[in-house]
Amino acid sequence: MTVFFYLDAAILGRTHYVAFLPFMLVIEILEDIRAATRCQPARTARTRIAAGPLRLLPPRHPRGEHRREPLAVWVVHVREVEPPPGAEPLEWILLTNVAVCDYETACERVEWYGVRWTIEEFHKAIKTGCTIEALGFHREERLQPVIALLSVVGVFLLQLRDRSRRPEAKQQRATEVVPVLWVEVLSRWRHQEVRRDWTVHEFFYALARLGGHQNRKHDGMPGWITIWRGWTKLQPRIETALLMRRKRCGEN
Repeated sequence: MTVFFYLDAAILGRTHYVAFLPFMLVIEILEDIRAATRCQPARTARTRIAAGPLRLLPPRHPRGEHRREPLAVWVVHVREVEPPPGAEPLEWILLTNVAVCDYETACERVEWYGVRWTIEEFHKAIKTGCTIEALGFHREERLQPVIALLSVVGVFLLQLRDRSRRPEAKQQRATEVVPVLWVEVLSRWRHQEVRRDWTVHEFFYALARLGGHQNRKHDGMPGWITIWRGWTKLQPRIETALLMRRKRCGEN
């Protein structure tokens, strides 16, 4: 496990919380990370990585279930070297319960933390989008199957959204990402005719439009509620198309 660390935590040896190591690493800063948290343009940041062991004191006022002994962890410090003029330097102070022994393991812990935003977006997809908490199930044996099912849907919608943001999304065929029938059904709804040559970008924004997104100049990116609404409205249309196809083929 790797978590972000704030300096106001109780530490043993506060002034020596990091053992600096002479290593350098180039980290690619994704646009959605910097834009969402720092309001700065995307850039590649050259950083210095340092790591070392650390002991955390238990809280003075107990909260929740925990032991009273200091917690042995490792700290990984990532600091940008020579940021652009006027830009706030990138700095991560990470805590992990997995040993950091050398440069490679330190970089691995940084990579683990780097996928945090993808994980958070996945949680938004299944909680805000799929409204998994509003289903009313309280027993484990009933929650597990629906969580498994909606997790698959959440991963698919997250992948579709991320693909729609890539530079090649306006050239890549949607049929390379989703079934042809889905493209046929959604394009017929959008344009009153089948367009199998739709791109990933066109498919995604049509799905969002089906969910209520207007795609006007001042509108933001489609949110998870809108994407989920579009998805749920598309499913019965696909089922209807499948039934009609079976009837034409003489199936019962």
